[in-house]
Amino acid sequence: MIPDKVPQEDVYHAPQDLVKGAHVPNFEKYKELYLKSIQSPEEFWGDIAKDFFWKTKHTGKFLDYNFDVTKGNIYIQCMEGATTNICYNALDWNIHQRNLGDKVAFYWEGNEPGDELKVTYRELLHQVCKFANVLKSVGVRKGDRVSIYMPMVVELVVAMLACARIGAVHSIVFAGFSAESLFERIMDSQCSLLITADGFYRGDKLISLKLIADDALQRCRDKGVPVEKCIMLKHLSKEQPDSPAASPSPPAKRPCPDLQETPKDKVRKIRPKAQVPWNPEVDLCWHTLVDGASEECEPEWCASEDPLFILYTSGSTGKPKGVLHTVSGYMLYAATTFKLVFDYQPDDVYWCTADIGWITGHSYITYGPLTNGATSVLFEGLPTYPDMSRMWEIVDKYQVTKFYTAPTAIRLLMKYGSAPVQKFRRDSLKVLGTVGEPINPEAWQWYYSVVGEKKCPVVDTFWQTETGGHVLTPLPAATPMKPGSATFPFFGVVPAILNESGEELEGPSEGYLVFKQPWPGIMRTVYGNHQRFEATYFQKFPGYYVTGDGCRRDQDGYFWITGRIDDMLNVSGHLLSTAEVESALVEHPAVSEAAVVGRPHPVKGESLYCFVTLIDGVAYSTTLETELKQQVREKIGAIATPDYMQNAPGLPKTRSGKIMRRVLRKIARNERDLGDVSTLADSSVIDQLFNNRCPTAV
Repeated sequence: MIPDKVPQEDVYHAPQDLVKGAHVPNFEKYKELYLKSIQSPEEFWGDIAKDFFWKTKHTGKFLDYNFDVTKGNIYIQCMEGATTNICYNALDWNIHQRNLGDKVAFYWEGNEPGDELKVTYRELLHQVCKFANVLKSVGVRKGDRVSIYMPMVVELVVAMLACARIGAVHSIVFAGFSAESLFERIMDSQCSLLITADGFYRGDKLISLKLIADDALQRCRDKGVPVEKCIMLKHLSKEQPDSPAASPSPPAKRPCPDLQETPKDKVRKIRPKAQVPWNPEVDLCWHTLVDGASEECEPEWCASEDPLFILYTSGSTGKPKGVLHTVSGYMLYAATTFKLVFDYQPDDVYWCTADIGWITGHSYITYGPLTNGATSVLFEGLPTYPDMSRMWEIVDKYQVTKFYTAPTAIRLLMKYGSAPVQKFRRDSLKVLGTVGEPINPEAWQWYYSVVGEKKCPVVDTFWQTETGGHVLTPLPAATPMKPGSATFPFFGVVPAILNESGEELEGPSEGYLVFKQPWPGIMRTVYGNHQRFEATYFQKFPGYYVTGDGCRRDQDGYFWITGRIDDMLNVSGHLLSTAEVESALVEHPAVSEAAVVGRPHPVKGESLYCFVTLIDGVAYSTTLETELKQQVREKIGAIATPDYMQNAPGLPKTRSGKIMRRVLRKIARNERDLGDVSTLADSSVIDQLFNNRCPTAV
């Protein structure tokens, strides 16, 4: 599994000053700990669990599971009998046991330079307790689901921790998703409360979140499932008239009090805000509710397998899957991966540029850093706004030591060369990380050489919403790095590569990436649909968790992720379902059929290339193309907007009627070698499709 020796040539090593105080200082130590983690998991994780607070200790097996669908229901259970609270461990335990009350938990950096806030652990605890009491006052109880649709502000962290404190299950929806996507997630998770904000700026664009949220809530009412209450944070202040398109009738005046200007190290600056509609029967103001709420709130002690959160990820059927994570195992895994993968040290300032609406933000902005008592940067803005140097300005401003971002952002900044980076010193940086998709070697080299000046190891992390935390990753001091490789498994993770027949491949090989046994942070089920959980992840190869990704293992034992095998696309690190995009396209009255495939993109990694077949009598036009792109944007969100749209009078299908997506991928890439097309029902469509290729797709 793990090679006895790693190569010394064509690899990159950490500098000696990082190795000296590292938690895992060399490859030999990594191997020793790894073997312990898979041979004696009770002892390995039990030692780690001693650093956390447990109201009651676990009494049963540390990890009990069944991965084989032929032997009954799939299940994973961790630390049976234990009770704890993840919010207590993230805040109270750090304050009272580790004496970190006055330590900064977050430096908040807003969209505009100079728009800033800092929050200590004690201040964060007070805010969380106040909002937890607010949640209880509006009827939220243990086990209730709460939907959160907010920008990257401290109050988003407050809301999720407040849910965790009282045992409610948070379901965070990325603030870039559409009203339709928010509606689907609220309905599926049966949330009784929505928490949102009036709006936020993304660069120079105002996003009116409350308007989108109201649209989603109206759709819930139309389905006969009204959401009882909506709490709105007043993030932007000065009132402006709504546009007629956004609000057809004049809204009632909001009862929220205006925020007062205070020193900028206490409260962010005020920016203009569009007026928002207000429904007094449903809407409640965050500020009014919190004002006067008690700063004391006893945590709800939760069993290990009580649900912590639901987070939706795209599914190959087009219907998003509600990935469910539970308390104890997720807490241990998020905390441990954060500590060891970033080699977290007490004086670090850590910055993950992801959005909390994704699993990266859950594990490596909120729960992982806070359970380690870390100081983090929380960033609302864009890496290119107001200029291409924004990220490096922030690195210098807060003396960031550990920096974690997406290959998409790296490739975007590469286009502008090294000058914007070199305007700033960046001499505080010690470890760089990447997340969301495999990083290509060219981007890795630029990141390592230009951003890190060849002194910062790059931890190229592979994991998923479902895994809860890193599963394949270098450790910065211990693992010699190969550009583009996720290297070796994290502790407790046992990967394998299978062929199409389900046979394990040894040595250098390529096939399906699977895992042979669980680790504490793995998902427990798909919310409300355990059968889908079993069918999606365990049915294809009984006895294994199937990632849906392809993988190659080289002659040195290093793992390389080769991309999605199923009908999913990884666009800018966001997993999108081809079926979901196709469904949005077919809803247009002019479209009879649609097929969506991925096409390589120099910045996004993959882009959406859409083939649409129109109903008889409808002509393809640029106007129609614009309508179709807008429809996808409105149904799913801006992240799913197609890059390429092609008129397809016919689609390549087998004689049984199955669309040959393999052929469509070749056409999207303008590759004429189509391989075996003997099962193609009508070969004449191939020439038509090549002739109709989108002219911008060179």
